[in-house]
Amino acid sequence: MMFIKHPKDYDFSEVPPALFEAMGGFIAEYAQKGMFIDGAGLQPLAKGTRVRLADGKVTVTDGPFTEAKEVVGGYSLIEAPTHADAVALATKFMELHRTYWPGFEGESEVRPLQE
Repeated sequence: MMFIKHPKDYDFSEVPPALFEAMGGFIAEYAQKGMFIDGAGLQPLAKGTRVRLADGKVTVTDGPFTEAKEVVGGYSLIEAPTHADAVALATKFMELHRTYWPGFEGESEVRPLQE
Protein backbone atom coordinates (compact mmCIF):
# COMPACT_ATOMS: atom_id res chain seq x y z
CA MET A 1 0.00 0.00 0.00
CA MET A 2 1.18 3.48 -0.80
CA PHE A 3 0.06 6.59 1.08
CA ILE A 4 0.71 10.11 -0.09
CA LYS A 5 1.24 12.58 2.75
CA HIS A 6 1.24 16.36 2.81
CA PRO A 7 2.63 18.68 5.49
CA LYS A 8 -0.74 20.47 5.65
CA ASP A 9 -4.31 20.09 4.50
CA TYR A 10 -5.10 21.30 1.00
CA ASP A 11 -8.01 22.12 -1.26
CA PHE A 12 -8.43 20.08 -4.46
CA SER A 13 -8.86 23.36 -6.36
CA GLU A 14 -5.13 23.98 -5.67
CA VAL A 15 -4.12 20.86 -7.63
CA PRO A 16 -3.12 21.65 -11.22
CA PRO A 17 -5.47 19.95 -13.73
CA ALA A 18 -2.39 18.66 -15.61
CA LEU A 19 -1.46 16.58 -12.56
CA PHE A 20 -4.89 14.93 -12.49
CA GLU A 21 -4.52 14.16 -16.20
CA ALA A 22 -1.03 12.70 -15.72
CA MET A 23 -2.21 10.63 -12.74
CA GLY A 24 -5.06 9.27 -14.85
CA GLY A 25 -2.57 8.02 -17.44
CA PHE A 26 -0.31 6.62 -14.74
CA ILE A 27 -3.20 4.72 -13.13
CA ALA A 28 -4.45 3.41 -16.48
CA GLU A 29 -0.97 2.15 -17.40
CA TYR A 30 -0.40 0.32 -14.13
CA ALA A 31 -3.96 -0.99 -13.93
CA GLN A 32 -3.48 -2.54 -17.38
CA LYS A 33 -0.26 -4.17 -16.10
CA GLY A 34 -2.21 -5.56 -13.13
CA MET A 35 -0.17 -3.53 -10.63
CA PHE A 36 -2.72 -0.85 -9.66
CA ILE A 37 -5.57 -2.44 -7.70
CA ASP A 38 -7.35 0.51 -6.11
CA GLY A 39 -6.72 4.05 -4.94
CA ALA A 40 -8.26 7.42 -4.29
CA GLY A 41 -7.55 10.89 -3.06
CA LEU A 42 -9.02 11.77 0.31
CA GLN A 43 -11.21 14.76 1.06
CA PRO A 44 -9.93 17.58 3.32
CA LEU A 45 -9.65 17.23 7.09
CA ALA A 46 -12.82 19.29 7.53
CA LYS A 47 -14.76 16.31 6.18
CA GLY A 48 -13.03 13.81 8.49
CA THR A 49 -13.93 12.32 11.85
CA ARG A 50 -11.52 10.78 14.35
CA VAL A 51 -12.55 7.98 16.66
CA ARG A 52 -9.88 7.72 19.35
CA LEU A 53 -9.30 5.30 22.22
CA ALA A 54 -7.25 6.79 25.06
CA ASP A 55 -7.24 6.09 28.80
CA GLY A 56 -9.90 3.42 28.30
CA LYS A 57 -12.31 5.91 26.73
CA VAL A 58 -13.54 6.24 23.14
CA THR A 59 -14.08 9.78 21.83
CA VAL A 60 -15.38 11.01 18.50
CA THR A 61 -14.16 14.32 17.07
CA ASP A 62 -15.19 15.92 13.79
CA GLY A 63 -12.60 17.74 11.67
CA PRO A 64 -10.91 19.91 10.81
CA PHE A 65 -7.97 18.94 13.00
CA THR A 66 -5.71 21.94 13.50
CA GLU A 67 -3.03 19.92 15.30
CA ALA A 68 -2.32 17.71 12.27
CA LYS A 69 1.41 17.64 11.52
CA GLU A 70 0.92 15.65 8.32
CA VAL A 71 -2.15 14.77 6.32
CA VAL A 72 -2.75 11.58 4.37
CA GLY A 73 -4.02 12.88 1.05
CA GLY A 74 -4.64 9.57 -0.70
CA TYR A 75 -3.79 5.92 -1.02
CA SER A 76 -3.04 3.30 -3.64
CA LEU A 77 -3.22 -0.43 -3.26
CA ILE A 78 -0.71 -1.96 -5.64
CA GLU A 79 0.62 -5.39 -6.51
CA ALA A 80 4.37 -5.33 -7.07
CA PRO A 81 6.70 -8.33 -7.47
CA THR A 82 9.28 -6.89 -5.06
CA HIS A 83 9.65 -4.10 -2.53
CA ALA A 84 12.07 -2.39 -4.93
CA ASP A 85 9.38 -2.44 -7.65
CA ALA A 86 6.89 -0.86 -5.24
CA VAL A 87 9.38 1.86 -4.33
CA ALA A 88 10.07 2.50 -8.02
CA LEU A 89 6.33 2.92 -8.62
CA ALA A 90 6.04 5.35 -5.69
CA THR A 91 9.02 7.28 -7.05
CA LYS A 92 7.37 7.61 -10.47
CA PHE A 93 4.19 8.82 -8.77
CA MET A 94 6.11 11.49 -6.85
CA GLU A 95 7.91 12.49 -10.08
CA LEU A 96 4.47 13.29 -11.53
CA HIS A 97 3.92 15.68 -8.64
CA ARG A 98 7.37 17.26 -9.10
CA THR A 99 6.70 17.77 -12.82
CA TYR A 100 3.06 18.92 -12.76
CA TRP A 101 2.87 20.63 -9.33
CA PRO A 102 6.34 22.14 -8.75
CA GLY A 103 5.39 23.74 -5.42
CA PHE A 104 4.14 20.46 -3.93
CA GLU A 105 5.94 19.04 -0.94
CA GLY A 106 5.10 15.69 0.55
CA GLU A 107 6.04 12.06 0.66
CA SER A 108 4.82 8.68 -0.42
CA GLU A 109 5.03 5.95 2.18
CA VAL A 110 5.22 2.37 0.91
CA ARG A 111 4.18 -0.39 3.31
CA PRO A 112 3.54 -4.05 2.60
CA LEU A 113 0.26 -5.59 3.74
CA GLN A 114 0.36 -8.15 6.51
CA GLU A 115 0.33 -11.66 5.06
